[in-house]
Amino acid sequence: MNIIDLRPYEIIIIVLTLIAWLWQCFYLFRRILPVARYRVPNYNVSTKLPPISVVISARNEAENLERFLPSVLEQDYPEFQVVVVNDGSEDDSELILAKFKSKYKHLYYTSIAPDRKFKHGKKLPLSLGIKAAKYEHLILTDADCRPASNQWLKKMAQSLSLPEKELVLGIGNYEKTKGFTNLWVRYDTFTIAIQYIGYALSGKPYMGVGRNLGYTKSLFEKNNGFKSHIYLASGDDDLFVQEAATPKNTAVCIDPLAHTISAPPANFKKWFEQKERHLTSSYRYKSSIKSALFMKMLTREILWLLAAYYIFFSNLAFIILPILLLLLLTKFILWKMACQKTGMGKIYWTIFIFDFIQPVFWSLGHLRSLTGSKKRKWK
Repeated sequence: MNIIDLRPYEIIIIVLTLIAWLWQCFYLFRRILPVARYRVPNYNVSTKLPPISVVISARNEAENLERFLPSVLEQDYPEFQVVVVNDGSEDDSELILAKFKSKYKHLYYTSIAPDRKFKHGKKLPLSLGIKAAKYEHLILTDADCRPASNQWLKKMAQSLSLPEKELVLGIGNYEKTKGFTNLWVRYDTFTIAIQYIGYALSGKPYMGVGRNLGYTKSLFEKNNGFKSHIYLASGDDDLFVQEAATPKNTAVCIDPLAHTISAPPANFKKWFEQKERHLTSSYRYKSSIKSALFMKMLTREILWLLAAYYIFFSNLAFIILPILLLLLLTKFILWKMACQKTGMGKIYWTIFIFDFIQPVFWSLGHLRSLTGSKKRKWK
């Protein structure tokens, strides 16, 4: 076949390939490259770090509180308190907290009595914890998380105390264990992390994770807390950031010492249920963000499908496939650099396994979240 003598449908396919390729290039260089090239800001070591209130909401988390709370309470930080809101727990959480209170004077906890008639999500206990916090600067995490090091609080506070900063986005990672599901969970977590960090670094902060997030009490009050989305089970992290974050007031903290580490979902079903719950808030994202994220997923799938077409059905493969391989190689290099910057191991190599199927699972999760109840329980 003469390359110049193309059929109309072949021209359409080539144009579609070019559009999808350019969109993916824009995403990589505009949103991911800032993470790959990120340099930690210069902190003035002589500047006194602000006192911090760490806020944790816990429901039936007795085992996790006993395992992980000491690593929060024993942070290497000059002045901080830990506020735990025991949200209607029916296990031994109250006893665990009382035991720790006798040992750690900077622990403060309060309890919400169980009430089967009054259902509420995570935002109520978080709001109570923030109100009870005695310091202006807040760091939020979950009861099933542990800091990656005793420098976690210091690293997050340094970012939050930079000039004009009122909000800091951290990374919540998962423990590395054996099994395919764990590999998938860590890959998904990595891609989400470099995406929201990359958007923030390029002037479009749109989400964070409640496992590792910081902001000022003033910002919370100025934003009326979670009032605009209080009825949703999720959104205490991403929707708050969506509303309160600006290019000027948002910092990031990707230092590996500043991560929080969580136990991964036990199986794929548990992960999917968690993903489905988290996605219930995404429909409230700004239209520009929703469109950009949708196009990023769509163009990625289009390129994979077109790659298969060129391999099996087109004489243009020798021209188009090298261009597609160049894009994949570029993505792999940027993923590797981002992994090194964030300290998230060698998860980048799984791009060759999961890059195609991730949008499929995300689409299924979105469909389930749209057709199900938006008032799902957070625990």
